[in-house]
This record gives sequence, structure tokens and C-alpha cells, in this order.
Amino acid sequence: MSLDLSPAPADAPRARRILSHARMEATLLLRNGEQLLLNLVIPLAALVGGLLFGGRLGLDPRTFPASVIALALWSTGFTSLAINTAFERRYGVLERLVATPLSKADLIAGKALATASIAAAQVVVLAVVAAALGWRPTPTPLGTLVAIAGAALAVACFAGFALALAGRLRAEATLGLANLVYLLVAAAGGLVLPAASYPAPLSAVDPLLPFGALGDLLRGWADGTASPVPLAVLAVWALASLLLARKAFRWT
Repeated sequence: MSLDLSPAPADAPRARRILSHARMEATLLLRNGEQLLLNLVIPLAALVGGLLFGGRLGLDPRTFPASVIALALWSTGFTSLAINTAFERRYGVLERLVATPLSKADLIAGKALATASIAAAQVVVLAVVAAALGWRPTPTPLGTLVAIAGAALAVACFAGFALALAGRLRAEATLGLANLVYLLVAAAGGLVLPAASYPAPLSAVDPLLPFGALGDLLRGWADGTASPVPLAVLAVWALASLLLARKAFRWT
């Protein structure tokens, strides 16, 4: 049997390129202390504190963990992605990656896959910790399907906003603004608390925004209800945010 050692230069198959890039993106996210704090430590602290002491504040132990999951998806889909992408643009990382066999579509697919993987891992970790602390949601099969679809649409929506922000502003401005928006949405966007908990203007607007819709959807899932309204809101916002990102994003 002869051994063929002749050169065979060629790009790796596209699926392998995307998976390798997604693995690299996810690894860099997990090594970043600030992003790990936003993505996991803060939601875990809120979850444990809410389940142990939330009764004194009037928090519903059945729906509050779902609110924390919504907060974790927001931090990963928007804040982390915006900050990382902005600094990649600043240091010319994206420009250099496009010069490799990775196409622009491959880069976007790799980032999307990495973000989705981190988000899924967050949900699993938070759900396991919440269950260990006594969380017992009462979802229906239809509600579970609606919640999964809504979470995917929400992450896509948040990612669109993140790319639009990172593609237009300088890295330092993106860092400051992304963290500020994260805090504002967490405090008053309907993610952690239901819209009815806020004054009249916010209580009317929050359910029509993607943050409030995601919070309502996941709380409804935990409570055994499956309303199509939040899902429709998320679908509209996801389409709008991705179109915005396509128009606004600059690679260099």
C-alpha cells in the first residue's frame, strides 16, 4: 500500500470552519472575567437571593427564576456580544479574520452559534440551581415549545441590537453604553419584575418591548400559561433588530 503525501491545499469544510470559530468565540467569552460576571455570577446571585429572601419582598418563587433566566439571556445576547465585538473591531480582529477562509457569513454564524451555546449553558445552570433550591415550575408542553421559540427570538433580537451598537460606536463608548443599557433594562425593562410592578407609563410600554415580552413569556411558561402575544412581539422585534444590524454594522 502506497502512502500519498502529495500537497492538497484546500479550505476546511464550511461546517468545520464555523464550528471551530464558534468554539474559539465561546472560549474567549468564558475566559473574560467581566463577561462571566455579567453572564453567570450576577444572575446566580440574584437567583439565590430571590429564592432565599424574596418572600420578604413579595417575589413569586414560581416565576422569579424564570425572570432571572430572562436576565441571563439579555446579558449574553446583548451586553457581552456588543462589548466583545466592539473591541474586536477596534483591534482589527474582524478585518484579519475576514482575510482567512472564514467568510463574513461564517463569522456571523460562528458568533451566533457561540452566543446560543453560552445562553443554553446559562439556562441549564440556572435551572439546576433553582431546582436545587426548591423551584417547581408548572409548564405545559405547548408553553415549553413557545418558551423555547421565544428565547431563540429574544437572543436573535438582542444580538441584532448588540451588533448595530458595536458596529457604529467606538469600543469605549460601546462598553459604557452597553453596561448602562443593561442596568436600565434590568431595573425597568420588565425582565426581572412583571410590567404590573411599574408605574403606569412603564407598565403599558414594557410588554410591547422585547425585554418585557421575554420576561412575560418565561414567567407565563413557569406558571403554566402560553400566551402567543409575547411571542409575536419578539418575532417583530427580532426581524427589526436584524435588519438594523445589517444596515448599521461596519467590519472596520
